[in-house]
Amino acid sequence: MSSTADYNELLPLISAISTPEVIEPRIPVDVFVQEAANLYHWCIDDREALTGVGLDWNLVLGLPLRAGACSEAQSLWMKERNSRKQVETDWQNQSQAAFALRDQLIRSFRFAFRKSGHLLAQLDRIAQGNTHSDQVQDLNDLAVLGRSNTELLAAINFDQALLDRAAGLSGQTGHLLGAVNRERKKESETKLIRNRAFTYLKQAVDEIRECGKFAFQNNPGRLKGYTSDYWKAKKKIKPGKKTPTAPA
Repeated sequence: MSSTADYNELLPLISAISTPEVIEPRIPVDVFVQEAANLYHWCIDDREALTGVGLDWNLVLGLPLRAGACSEAQSLWMKERNSRKQVETDWQNQSQAAFALRDQLIRSFRFAFRKSGHLLAQLDRIAQGNTHSDQVQDLNDLAVLGRSNTELLAAINFDQALLDRAAGLSGQTGHLLGAVNRERKKESETKLIRNRAFTYLKQAVDEIRECGKFAFQNNPGRLKGYTSDYWKAKKKIKPGKKTPTAPA
């Protein structure tokens, strides 16, 4: 069965996990999914010993399904996360060009309107404020002001095509800013589902490992399969040395 099918089959159970139960991954999800797969293949021959200490064997049989669902949930979250990053990148690229144009227009207008106190006062009001939303609005306001005073701008050989560009960039950057603000404020439902899928997988993995550690406490050869290689490796790293962190 594909991970997508696993995800669709288990989604009702995953979604039903209550918020207090949800665990934020402290281990890279792809690593944990692989450890779950490894655990399944390791413990499949230990049925008698594991069920003998009270393990529900359905947890073992369902482990590949839970792992597939978690893998799919992680992929969906990474896809959304990458889309968010692209929105941020588009905003950074677009806003830099837009705000450079804003500053250019203000400098040009100050020179062109230098003999008109009334126009300079209007320009000062437009230039006030330094938030992103202020600067987005400034572009359109400057375009309107410039179109109302084309003769003064022509006198300094100003490229009046920049007025149309300013108006266009105002709309484009305003749209991007709205998208960025929305993404920054909302809590991703996709990430919440990923965390629930991770929790659902971890519940099974933890129970199987606990039973395995108890059942094989006097059998090092079998016991080693019921521990996390990831955390075992982390413990070997000397204090003070940087360790890898799990991705969001």
